Amino acid sequence: MTIRVGLSATTTEPGLTGGRLDGIGVYTRALLHELPQAGVTVAPYSFGPAAQLSVGAPMPHSFPVSTLRDLVLPQAVRAHMDVDLVHATDYRIVRMDRPIVATLHDALPIAHPEWCSPKARRLKNWLQVKAARKADHVIAVSQYAVAELVECFGVDEHRISVVPNGVDEEWLDAPDPAAVAATLDHYNLRPGYFLTVGTLQPRKNAGRLLEAYLALPASVRSQRQLVIVGAPGWRCEELLAQIRGAQQNGENVVWLSRLTSAGELRHVYAGAGVFAFPSLYEGFGIPVVEAFASGVPVLASNTTSVPEVTAGAAVDVDPLSVPEIGAAMLELARDEALRHRCIAAGKVRAVALTWRETARKTVDVYRAILRQSTLK
Repeated sequence: MTIRVGLSATTTEPGLTGGRLDGIGVYTRALLHELPQAGVTVAPYSFGPAAQLSVGAPMPHSFPVSTLRDLVLPQAVRAHMDVDLVHATDYRIVRMDRPIVATLHDALPIAHPEWCSPKARRLKNWLQVKAARKADHVIAVSQYAVAELVECFGVDEHRISVVPNGVDEEWLDAPDPAAVAATLDHYNLRPGYFLTVGTLQPRKNAGRLLEAYLALPASVRSQRQLVIVGAPGWRCEELLAQIRGAQQNGENVVWLSRLTSAGELRHVYAGAGVFAFPSLYEGFGIPVVEAFASGVPVLASNTTSVPEVTAGAAVDVDPLSVPEIGAAMLELARDEALRHRCIAAGKVRAVALTWRETARKTVDVYRAILRQSTLK
């Protein structure tokens, strides 16, 4: 029997995201594409005005109104969808008349409030806790995240399944060299650069990466640019000042703040010589798998979920140590044997972490939940 799933698509709506997809948006877009190929009928829905939606049908009420109804009218008729179950891919969860599966990507706002904007933090934390309790089952994107979801959200561990994130299978094949060259030329990039990808915010640790790059020998910096891809985020003013200062001093530092095309992003990965991901905290870390699939050797932090994702295929570093980050950058730039080992191991890891596999395991969760609901 084909499963019919109501899948939240709010995080993929261009009218609501400004054209930029964060990790949750990438995850949601991948499920929208892969679940139908796994035999699931998907009905996308979004919390937002109909005029701003291009993917999902609008919910009857906005998320704030729906949440208020849940609070003050607990006996009100639950929201209805003509599906077998509902899958919420972010914290926007309301009471439904169908089983609810929720993907909770991490517990960052509660576990590490110092790395989150204080604006409305208390409200968002409360909403996430409520969302976790409304869900009949929770999907975590890494084993690391499970303990945090239990501790911070009070989720019963027996209601959690781990389904890793992934990468599009097309990334496993090299893109058209002419297209890559055109993208690199458009952004004034020279092949072989150091690359990092992620929103500019404190936990992404791009400041220490920049320090490490500026401490490399001048001969290396003249040959290899440092390319930072990511939109400005919370508390990035100091980092932006550091980037501007380095550029004014003639350093080969490039910040691509407006790159929103998935195709161009893939080309930028393909042109990199080394991918650096010294993040201080990740629920998963999708850019690492994207770099693996692109055949780029990776240095990555040795903390939170990142070692679980890299599984020995990257050079692990202490993200708090600028000298350690710099040494790994230099080693991956110069040691051809190490580069080849990391590239080969990364490809193997990427093959095991595709969005198609994510969809298959997600469907397994759906089937288990529906079996349980029929037994009640």
